[in-house]
Amino acid sequence: MKIAIIGYGKMGHVIERIAKERGHEIACTIDMGEEAKFDSEEFKSVDVAIEFTQPTSAIENYMRCSERGVTVVSGTTGWTSRMDEVKAKMKVPFFWASNFSLGVNIVMEINERLAAIMSRYEGYKVDMTEVHHTEKKDAPSGTAIVLADQIESNYGKRPEIESIREGKVPGIHEIRYDSEYDIITLRHEAKSRDGLALGAVVAAEFMKDRPAGFYSMKDLMKN
Repeated sequence: MKIAIIGYGKMGHVIERIAKERGHEIACTIDMGEEAKFDSEEFKSVDVAIEFTQPTSAIENYMRCSERGVTVVSGTTGWTSRMDEVKAKMKVPFFWASNFSLGVNIVMEINERLAAIMSRYEGYKVDMTEVHHTEKKDAPSGTAIVLADQIESNYGKRPEIESIREGKVPGIHEIRYDSEYDIITLRHEAKSRDGLALGAVVAAEFMKDRPAGFYSMKDLMKN
């Protein structure tokens, strides 16, 4: 499969390595200031573009891909207040996830079930902490927002989120239900970017030849 990488920073380089290890060709890379490459023959030839950039540029990148008929897989967060607008405008298959880690998505399933169980018991206060590297621009993280949405839907209360940016932390998300008598904790800690990159490449494989529409990790994990 021929892949374009939009956002050729640290994450883009890890995606490149893992994609090549899985037998794919990186036909094009596009970084900030290289927007002219969207009109290159190399970009137009790809099966899917994997996009990890910034919330300020992501939507414009999606539109550029859509105009050129290129399927998109994106892990950029911080722009999702405009999700309905993006879904309405995209003319190509579009896969978005706040977190491509298989482990995180397992935690999300547990989070929904745990919140539903906890809704039957009084005396607990729920809160959340998320920790990421200092280069991450959005806070709270997209994953924390999804986890909080799940808790609000199933528990009836939205947790307070503490966002910490320090060092080179790939990502930690911890949910706590605290009562007078005990603390129940659900935690995921990423060891590196590799798990996220692998999930993005697997999503790209999943999206090849899909019809236009919006796809998520739930679609991938039940495939």
